[in-house]
Amino acid sequence: MKPRVLFVSRRVELPLADSVARKWEAIGNELDYRVLAAGNGSDERFRLARPLPALDGPAFFASLPLRIARELRAFHPHAVLAQGAHETAAALAARRLSRIDTAVIADVHGDWRAPTRLYGSRVRGALNPVADRVALGGLRNADGIRTVTGYTTRIVRELGLEPADEFPAFMDFDSFLRTPPQPLPQSFPQALFVGVLERYKNVDGLADAWRLAAPRVPEARLRLVGNGTLRNVVDDLLRDLPEQTRWDERLTQPQVAAALDESTALVLPSRSEGMGRVIVEAFCRGRAVVASRVGGIPDLVADGSNGLLVEPGDTAALAEALVSVLGNHALAQRLGAAAHASADFWTSSPEEFAARIRALVEQIAGLR
Repeated sequence: MKPRVLFVSRRVELPLADSVARKWEAIGNELDYRVLAAGNGSDERFRLARPLPALDGPAFFASLPLRIARELRAFHPHAVLAQGAHETAAALAARRLSRIDTAVIADVHGDWRAPTRLYGSRVRGALNPVADRVALGGLRNADGIRTVTGYTTRIVRELGLEPADEFPAFMDFDSFLRTPPQPLPQSFPQALFVGVLERYKNVDGLADAWRLAAPRVPEARLRLVGNGTLRNVVDDLLRDLPEQTRWDERLTQPQVAAALDESTALVLPSRSEGMGRVIVEAFCRGRAVVASRVGGIPDLVADGSNGLLVEPGDTAALAEALVSVLGNHALAQRLGAAAHASADFWTSSPEEFAARIRALVEQIAGLR
């Protein structure tokens, strides 16, 4: 018998991308599952609520306990796997509402304190005390916790809790592994940023650092890929350094792989970061990573080995690291070779990931 599991996450888009569909196909071979999230569309397995543009976050979390409770009554899962501490708290509330004794597993991918501090409007900061209490209650009362990196394990242990298991989230890197990495560019070294243009990604700090670094490596370029509320920061940078800055709002995965091949290094100067999928993408293409020493980044990037780490928010240090890697081809080659060797640890098949999820559910729900 396959264990029945209700997955609760923030957002899912239908139809599923090919890489995401492969993950859920593998999970379907191991589990009888449903997914509860926000998104457009819905089907037998994916129960999605259409997001409200103005009140997307508050509406999602306000309705989540009732939505989970309905699924508990209809589906009777052996376990709920909730991606995030706040989603875990909602699942525990739903268990009380439905009076169905289902195991609740917290799936911790990052710092639960970050969303009300570094994501979206600054008005959300007023929610910090309440959001923190809800998140801590969810983690402390969950039947089990799964973490994805040493960083998330450490912050869980700081609460006096012990994760039931630690293993990376499944990420499909086929687009980045199909061909061998290309040689580093020599004439025009380039740093590549890929991510949302939001405060937690420190796009403003990157722009300031590039203003310091660019005059010292006049042949170098900075390419930014992403969109978000800080697009005006990129507009200003393009105006100030039009010959050394390029911006694309969106690229497909194969296009990101090509952009990495055209670049010398990835730059990720985040103020908060979980695992950092884009770091593994850079490793797959043999590119070093210049990043901030924050969150889960040091679990992947070893300073001086496969990349360069700077303290978060240190604009001068970020500029110096960019000058080092863009102005020294031999250094970039050495770091890139080590980065490529680092990729194997973080890549796994959908089948391996699904088997780990099943073992986690069976362990915590007492199904063995």
